[in-house]
Amino acid sequence: MHTILGINGISGHGLATALKEKGLPVRGVGRSAGKGPWEHTKANVLDAAELLRALAGSETVYLVVGLDYNIKVWQRDWPIVMSNTIEACLAHGSKLVFMDNVYAYGYVRGVMREDQPLRPNSKKGKVRAEILTMLRTAMQKRGLRATVGRSADFYGPHCTNSILNNIVFDRHAKGQKAMWFGNPKKVHTFMFTDDIGPALAILGTDDRALGQEWHLPTSAERITGEEWVRRSAEAFGVKGGQQTVSAFMLRLIGLFNPLLGEFAEMNYQYTQDYVLSSEKFEKTFGLKPTDPATGLARTVASYKK
Repeated sequence: MHTILGINGISGHGLATALKEKGLPVRGVGRSAGKGPWEHTKANVLDAAELLRALAGSETVYLVVGLDYNIKVWQRDWPIVMSNTIEACLAHGSKLVFMDNVYAYGYVRGVMREDQPLRPNSKKGKVRAEILTMLRTAMQKRGLRATVGRSADFYGPHCTNSILNNIVFDRHAKGQKAMWFGNPKKVHTFMFTDDIGPALAILGTDDRALGQEWHLPTSAERITGEEWVRRSAEAFGVKGGQQTVSAFMLRLIGLFNPLLGEFAEMNYQYTQDYVLSSEKFEKTFGLKPTDPATGLARTVASYKK
């Protein structure tokens, strides 16, 4: 059984679909009943006993839970989620695939690769470093069989928790001018959401992935913020250009839009080139990322529907 914690998110649904295409039994775990042609189980990942029951019989567990984008929630809940998941996987002898982000790297000059040291310079980054350290310790000292799939910022159809969707596509779909953070002339790597599920399914079914950390397939095409805006404007048939937003302005906007307010401390990711390499994954497993032109076309089509 392949069990997905966080089945109701975009990553969870795409992963379940990819696993089913491989002919594997899938169980989705969430706080509410999910949809899809697989087994569904209700459980709260913050409740150790509930999670232990939900993971019974699992060969592989995928942790793709998305908590509210709020630092207080992250500081309170992420260590509990990771601890509960590790203990349940050890109890059942399950492999664990953890979907991570790049926050724990902190401010990086140059290309982000898997051997990047953890030097978080944000509160959210420190939380991610804490739970990643918990996972590494369980692997090294307690025999947990696990792997990490790390994603860049992502975008795609029906993606409500994507910065690119929120500040560019959503606004263009309404005929509004796009926004951009930091310096729009800097490169910013984005991963297409439809690539997440197939990539995580590989990490959960290929033992070459165990004991290592992997950057999920992401286009190597270097696109600046203003270029993302230009391409989106052309696709939506609206006027181009963007309103550049500083960290200070983000905090002010956060009084009315909590998501953007929470992003203020992450603004450093937009003041320099943000480039992630997935060369290791692509060379090992042979899965290539969706090119940005195709990803953008699919995303815009989803809005026009």
